[in-house]
Amino acid sequence: MSSPGPRGFRGRTAAWGIKDEADDFAVVLSEVPAVVSAVFTQSRFVGPSVVLSRESTAAGTARGVVVIARNANVATGAEGMANAKEIRASVAQAAGFPPEELLIASTGVIGRQYPMDRVRSGLAALEWPLPEVDLEAAAKAIMTTDTVPKHVVLPCGDAVVGAIAKGVGMIEPNMATLLVFFFTDAQLDQPTLDRVFRRVIDRTFNALSIDTDTSTSDSAAIFANGLAGPVDEAEFEAVLHEAALRLVREIASDGEGAGKLIEVRVTGARDAAQAKRVGKTVVNSPLVKTAVHGADPNWGRVAMAIGKCEEDLDIDPSNVAIRFGEVETYPAPATDEVLAAATAHLKGSEVVIAIDLGIASGEFTVYGCDLTDGYIRINADYTT
Repeated sequence: MSSPGPRGFRGRTAAWGIKDEADDFAVVLSEVPAVVSAVFTQSRFVGPSVVLSRESTAAGTARGVVVIARNANVATGAEGMANAKEIRASVAQAAGFPPEELLIASTGVIGRQYPMDRVRSGLAALEWPLPEVDLEAAAKAIMTTDTVPKHVVLPCGDAVVGAIAKGVGMIEPNMATLLVFFFTDAQLDQPTLDRVFRRVIDRTFNALSIDTDTSTSDSAAIFANGLAGPVDEAEFEAVLHEAALRLVREIASDGEGAGKLIEVRVTGARDAAQAKRVGKTVVNSPLVKTAVHGADPNWGRVAMAIGKCEEDLDIDPSNVAIRFGEVETYPAPATDEVLAAATAHLKGSEVVIAIDLGIASGEFTVYGCDLTDGYIRINADYTT
C-alpha cells in the first residue's frame, strides 16, 4: 500500500492520444495557494512551456502544474505559444484561478504542433472536481521513453514530501534536469523554500548525466501549500535531498538502453566545483561508459577522462587514486587478482568509480549510466 501523499493536492491523468493510447496528460493542483520555487533549462531553444512557467513562478506563488507528454512543443513558433496558453487557460478557468498561477510542462518530440483537436476534446472531457492526487498515476502519465514511473513519498515531521519525475535521455542538466515536480504540505516562506530547493537541486539533479545533451524542456519545481504547518528547515532539506536523490538514481538506472547505474565519487579536490567537473568528465566519457557496460576493468579510461580536465593544473597524476568499488586499480599495481576483483564489481547493476585527487578536501558525487546498443536503437528510431 502506498504512503499517503501531501495534504491538499488534487490531480487527474488522461489519454489524449498525443502519440499512442497511454496516458499523456497530468494535472496536479493545490487546493489553496502555495509558495513555489523552480529552475529551468538554460537552453537557448526553449519552448512555450518553459517561457510561460518562468513567468508563472516569478511571483513566488502558484497553484500547480499541467504536463503534456510525448510532444515537447518546442520550435513551434507563435502557434505553439498560443496552444500552450490555451491549454493553461482552459485548466485554470475550470479550477477557478488565473492562468498565471499554473505552470505548464511538455516533453517529447521537438518541432511538432500539439494535435489540438484531440487536446481540446481531452480538456472538455476533464471531470471536476479533481480527486486526491495519485502520484504514481501522474508519474506514469508524464513518461516518454521511460520504462518505469518515478515517484516518491516521504514523511517530514507532520508534513509529507511527494514528487514525480520523468526522463531517461537528453540529460545533461544546466539548472535541474528533465521534468520533476515536488509537492509538500510543509509550511515554509518562499525565500527559505527557494534557498533549500536550489541547494538540493545542485547536488542531485545537477549531478546527473545520461548522454551530455541538455533538453530544451527541463523544468523542476516545488509547491508548498503549508497545510501541515511549519517544519524544521534542516529536517526538510534532508528529506527533500533524500527524495531527490532517490529519483536521480532511478533516472540513471533507467537511462535509455542502460543496464547499470554509474556513481562517480570524487574526493580530495580543490573544491566541490572541481570535484563535480572531474566527475562529470568521467561519467560522460563514452569509453568509460562502454567499459562499464562490458565489465572491463580498464582503469586507464578513467585516467584518460580525468586528464581531459586540462585547465585544472593542480591535478597531479602522482597524487591521484582510482578505485572500482573498494578495489584500487591505480596507483596500486593492476595485478590479475586486482583486475578480477574490479571485474566482479563492474558486473553488478550499480557501479561505483571512486577518484581521490589528493589536492584538498573538496568532494562531489555524480550519477549516470552505461552506454549500450539499446541507447543507439532507441534514439535512431525515436520519431519513427
